[in-house]
Amino acid sequence: MDNKILSFLPTSKKKTVSLGELERLAGGETSYETFAAAIYDLVDKGILVPIKKHGDNHKAIPLANTYRIIQSKIPADHLQEIERLHFFLDPQIKLDAYYSLTASEWNRDLPDLLQINNYLQQHGWPNSEATAPERSYGLVGDEKWIDEKGGRKILERVGIWSAMKIVSRPDPLMLAINQPVWDEAGSLHLVVENKTTFHALLEHLRDTSFLTLIYGAGWKVTADILMLDKQLGRAKADPRIYYFGDLDYEGISIWHAVNSRRPVVPAAWFYRALLAKPAAQGKTNQVCNKEALSCFLTYFTSEEQKQIREILNQGGYYPQEGLNSAELGAIWRNSTWS
Repeated sequence: MDNKILSFLPTSKKKTVSLGELERLAGGETSYETFAAAIYDLVDKGILVPIKKHGDNHKAIPLANTYRIIQSKIPADHLQEIERLHFFLDPQIKLDAYYSLTASEWNRDLPDLLQINNYLQQHGWPNSEATAPERSYGLVGDEKWIDEKGGRKILERVGIWSAMKIVSRPDPLMLAINQPVWDEAGSLHLVVENKTTFHALLEHLRDTSFLTLIYGAGWKVTADILMLDKQLGRAKADPRIYYFGDLDYEGISIWHAVNSRRPVVPAAWFYRALLAKPAAQGKTNQVCNKEALSCFLTYFTSEEQKQIREILNQGGYYPQEGLNSAELGAIWRNSTWS
């Protein structure tokens, strides 16, 4: 009922409103007590101010005969809707943040909030974990809503992000398996940074004692490497993982990041073969991670360490593609891998 009054007041061209006008807005089906409570609420909010010199109606719950309308105190339409939805939505959904946001932001988020509320009414609060795409699809019917369409921000804004029990899981690790060595006691694995090198080495996988060849896809492998044991589904048999990436600051930083998740050894034989070739030029914009470089260099001789430092300091680098398929295969087959 107070919404009817709030809808009328902003349209009034007069600065005052009579008690009779307010009563007509309330309608005959509204009890006097309910009507009076609504008027007192508007007075408390500063929207209506009693004009005392005009007197009151002399009832047990007295109401002024005339009220002054304070337009500046009347909430905008979307603020009225927020007030109403406070009592409609699940009480754990907090709308306070929207009072300081624009109407367009409220109107943009409202359909999602209503869908979330509908989900909670039907299914209750989640009692088990789910990935962001799974939870997105359940809440609003769009698996990309949380990660790509602002859903996380909305859930955080209304204070229910943690209650959604959303967990992050790495993407599947992209790998090829050398089936003939599956039953051997130990297991060797080779991670390569780039797709071209992965395909070049793939044709030689069966000629090696390595169980898997893994496509790292640049930085992506830093998270995905944790999926190795789960995807293979075999008991850990003293696995040893080697890494071969571009011999530049970024490639070294990627190796270092992977190594921080689980032990990974630079595939030094491949890097040594690159060092025997002329370095490429042009990567002067990469930043040196000193800690990563220092750790990486411990796998090389002092002379090789000096050479690597000088090449990188001068803006040089070695792409993996500096070794062709035949060279890669020969190194992989004929080198000692412990």
